[in-house]
Amino acid sequence: MPFIETDDETTLFYNDWGVGKPVVLIHGWPLNADMWEYQATFLAEQGFRVIAYDRRGFGRSDQPWNGYDYDTLADDLAAILEELALDDVTLVGFSMGGGEVARYLARHGAARVSKAALISAVTPLLVKRPDHEDGVDIGVFDKMIAGLREDRPSFLAGFGKQFFGAGLLNLSISSEVLAWAQGMAMQGSPKATLDCVRAFSETDFRADMAAFTMPTLIVHGDADATVPIDVAGRAAARLIPTAVLKEYEGAAHGLFFTEKDRLNADLLAFIGE
Repeated sequence: MPFIETDDETTLFYNDWGVGKPVVLIHGWPLNADMWEYQATFLAEQGFRVIAYDRRGFGRSDQPWNGYDYDTLADDLAAILEELALDDVTLVGFSMGGGEVARYLARHGAARVSKAALISAVTPLLVKRPDHEDGVDIGVFDKMIAGLREDRPSFLAGFGKQFFGAGLLNLSISSEVLAWAQGMAMQGSPKATLDCVRAFSETDFRADMAAFTMPTLIVHGDADATVPIDVAGRAAARLIPTAVLKEYEGAAHGLFFTEKDRLNADLLAFIGE
């Protein structure tokens, strides 16, 4: 299996499929690169080189005790681009992965990047603060931490239902899909899973948004109960002059599966134009 080693000697797993203009997919919490199954296969079949890697602490990558802050995570993304000598890249970040895209651009610049996409992303700032009254109350994330510490498998099973919008009014999400996501989530280290809740909820990317000088696609479901569109997708679009916002009516957080055909078409049109 392909791996790279970062400057702090953390080993990261990645998939590298297809040939053509490079697209790098950064996964969400608490999953791994396998969440991109439908996008990675589709884009590689359309003539792109698609790289999807496991964030440190998740999937097949190393599980160090530290390094779950966004500066380190952005440096990990930089290590992937440098090791694989990627240029003219489209960066696609889902949920937590949108933070890596923002911090990478602010920290390392856009010399290697031609386009960016934020899918259900946590940018620009998720948590409520005195200067950000529209944010999500920190108590929501405190409860997530408590649930993970009390019974991680049970908490993640319940979280998965909200993530995909599964319930009595939406029977299109099979138990097998929920089990697939649960399996990915349980591969993550407990420490990484806990630390990343604080990272994606509390990191302020508002200053980083100025680094999005390239064409940027923002996709967000207007029924996203995990990362609300008003706090994230719509707010990001206001801060990025080059952004195009596509709102998916009635869509929940897990667009990579629930809206995979529409998302694939939008990504293909954006990357290929």
